[in-house]
Amino acid sequence: MMDADVAIVGAGAAGLSLAHRLAEPAAVATRRLSVVLLEAPPGPLRPPPRTWCFWERGRGRFDAAVTADWDRLRVRPATGPPVVGGTAPLRYKMIRSDDFEYLVAHDLARGTGVRRVQGTVDTVEDLPRGARVHWRDPAGHPHALRARWVFDSRPLGSLPAARTTLLQHFHGWFVRTARPVFSPGTADLMDFRTPQPVHGLSFGYVLPRGRHEALVEYTEFSARPLTPDAYAKAVRHYAEDVLRLGEWEVLATETGVIPMTDAPLPRQVGASVFRIGAAGGATRPSTGYTFAGLQRQTRAVADALRRGRHPLPPPAHSARSRAMDAVLLRALDSGLVDGPALFTRLFTRVPLRRLLLFLDGRTSLPQDLAIGLRTPVGPMLRAAAQVPRLPRRPFDGP
Repeated sequence: MMDADVAIVGAGAAGLSLAHRLAEPAAVATRRLSVVLLEAPPGPLRPPPRTWCFWERGRGRFDAAVTADWDRLRVRPATGPPVVGGTAPLRYKMIRSDDFEYLVAHDLARGTGVRRVQGTVDTVEDLPRGARVHWRDPAGHPHALRARWVFDSRPLGSLPAARTTLLQHFHGWFVRTARPVFSPGTADLMDFRTPQPVHGLSFGYVLPRGRHEALVEYTEFSARPLTPDAYAKAVRHYAEDVLRLGEWEVLATETGVIPMTDAPLPRQVGASVFRIGAAGGATRPSTGYTFAGLQRQTRAVADALRRGRHPLPPPAHSARSRAMDAVLLRALDSGLVDGPALFTRLFTRVPLRRLLLFLDGRTSLPQDLAIGLRTPVGPMLRAAAQVPRLPRRPFDGP
């Protein structure tokens, strides 16, 4: 006997999204599924509050949790005028993890079929026609849960070998200013007026929540994260010397590290065990955006489970998108292209809506080729020629 049809390990964005989809009534289903969501108890295994950003047309599934959205984006080069464009009919949206968790918990409490359990998962054991999850409750007592299918959304302990791996690491402050300094309808996607590292690139990121409040963030693409003091110094410099915010106070902070890697991330790790979310390749390697990719995965998985089909999570990004990302990562890592100049050039020469669709993998081959011609073609072709010859090496960073 199975304890559940489906076990979801981890209650981050991917785990909660899959649970949310499986909890709703379905128009077509073979039968109602029993689902157990195993979430870490309060403590070090729970990630700190964070934000997720994505873009979509019109209203979306999780709009009740959206903190703010924008229909204009701005990119600022190191010198010269900024590039500003409208995104319509797309909107750039921000969700804070606390709001997302509250929304999903509220909807799960109203439905049936999803049982939430707090525990620390030790191992997932593959069995004939199922799997067993070994976990400990908050008091440390061991338990086992048997399920037909297991979806593991926990972060990977280490990254697979890759040709190129960079880290997108950032530190941000939610600030409130004494004077109105922000433009609520416009988000600064990349502000390259930050000091550039010797290897990689850096930029500021500003998401206004009003004229007095915004998320102000410092981001780097490089091989190593910074120390806490270095992050604080970088954000303070950006807020005070670049943005010139004047008098302000910090309401909350966020820090994160997102691997940008061309390593293949397996989505199936056992006959009945799968990975979803960032661990299952939902992160777009060239941008670090994950939320839209994991929604594509969890939507497909939920549909397959309801129809009694094999629920292998689909690739969140096409093979062509991943190949282009591998070339871009190589070009950035090798220094063949100047990162700030490349991104500024793209946003200057490509209509913003099309560029957002391209970054989300929703453009055609001719459109991709047209966008590629807006990059420094020679250096990018050299990077493309180098990629197949590069050995895959384990990532030696933190």
